[in-house]
Amino acid sequence: MMLNRFPRPLRLSGGFTLLEMLVVLVIIGLIASLVGPRLFSRVDSSKVQVADTQSRMLRGAVETFRLEVGRLPTVDEGLGALTKQPTDERARTRWRGPYLDEALPADPWGNPYQYSIPGRDGLPFALYSFGADGKAGGEGNDADVGFLPPAGQ
Repeated sequence: MMLNRFPRPLRLSGGFTLLEMLVVLVIIGLIASLVGPRLFSRVDSSKVQVADTQSRMLRGAVETFRLEVGRLPTVDEGLGALTKQPTDERARTRWRGPYLDEALPADPWGNPYQYSIPGRDGLPFALYSFGADGKAGGEGNDADVGFLPPAGQ
């Protein structure tokens, strides 16, 4: 039996070195800095789409209210009339609500939807969100979204 004169060194576990880990982290950081802004800009535009969809859903509920009660909610009642019975007797007897499956939603930026009478372009009412800035008017993501009131209101 022949003994090996030069024993093999013990192989240590095959982990990563600190330098390799740092290189990988730098690469991940570079990729995130390139992709991140594109993803966040899409989040803002998707909020605009959600506000548009919600305003259409609320418009349908207001139209159903109008068909059953015989009138639109007053400005004082607002969109709350979709979930609570009106106070006047005639409307209360015809009310078949609630007209929403859940509570009245806030817009995607956390602000309440606006309701006024009349609407723009011959619509009987306006139902809209002020957009990302929460103020009337604006451009881009700050623009008002939904069924807008007449200009100057």
